[in-house]
Amino acid sequence: MTTSLSRVPCTVVTGFLGAGKTTLVRHLLENAGGKRIAIIVNEFGDIGIDGEILKGCGIDTCPEENIVELANGCICCTVADDFVPALDKILSLTPKVDHILIETSGLALPKPLVQAFQWPTVKSRVTVDGVIAVVDGPALAEGRVANDMDALQAQRAQDESLDHDDPVEEVFEDQIACADLIILSKSDLMDAAGSARAKAIVNEHSVRAVKIVPTSHGKVDPSVLLGLGLAVEDDIENRKSHHDGAFDHEHDDFDTFIVDIPSIANPDELAKRVAAAAEQENVLRVKGFVEVGGKPMRLLLQAVGPRVNHYYDRAWTAGDDRRSRLVVIGLKGLNRPAIERILAG
Repeated sequence: MTTSLSRVPCTVVTGFLGAGKTTLVRHLLENAGGKRIAIIVNEFGDIGIDGEILKGCGIDTCPEENIVELANGCICCTVADDFVPALDKILSLTPKVDHILIETSGLALPKPLVQAFQWPTVKSRVTVDGVIAVVDGPALAEGRVANDMDALQAQRAQDESLDHDDPVEEVFEDQIACADLIILSKSDLMDAAGSARAKAIVNEHSVRAVKIVPTSHGKVDPSVLLGLGLAVEDDIENRKSHHDGAFDHEHDDFDTFIVDIPSIANPDELAKRVAAAAEQENVLRVKGFVEVGGKPMRLLLQAVGPRVNHYYDRAWTAGDDRRSRLVVIGLKGLNRPAIERILAG
């Protein structure tokens, strides 16, 4: 068997905050057709919500030890320190994995990560099968790549030190620039005109002809996304980005922190408070696990701006930390005390 054929394929799943990456990855796990899958999940925050969601799948071909969480910083900034050791851990698993999914944080630039696959110690063992960018269809249909572009533009206008384009816009464009396929998520929430507007924005930012795949609830046939065989690391220099030539990039335009809240009685009331915090305090993303009084099940809550979803994902176990904790992500300058008061009720 040649070195090329023996390398483990890796699919990089990138996309902005709340676009639907974890939902897509979970669907791929549930429909992998017997392939043994491993996952590297990169969180932007202090607790691994996305990793916990995936660990709760209960899928035999992706046991808990096949899921590695990186919570110490954006994966594209910590490739050597975090990503390579995670890769080493996965490649040492027995039985050997058939495919690796890498879910980046919403702020990650895919190009520096893919470039790491050119390193000799990495390239001999793995290859980038393809880069998948997940974009938020309803937000794009309304002309935004982020939930609250008006607040973002206002902040940029007030900061005289900024001499480059909107950083959120740059992240979006760099993710699109590296993608081999674009997943237009939440298509069930758009009409035909909205879908057309969203696709037009993607095409406007794309410098290459890349297919756009509409989906709802992450339901895409795995054969569309896995097994592309593109060896993206060999073509990455042709995928131009805003950060070409830069050694790194900063996330100083974003704040992230954890809010502990008491056990709740009514999930819908909490959802209303989360939506209010997003509206009043420029919050982009909220996600976390919550204890509901009298319920044996764990409540998973996720929000993109004022759009809030919640459901019971599994029963609490004896080893679980039952504290109700929400990760809050937003633009720099979030009023943490005000957000904590709103979420605590």
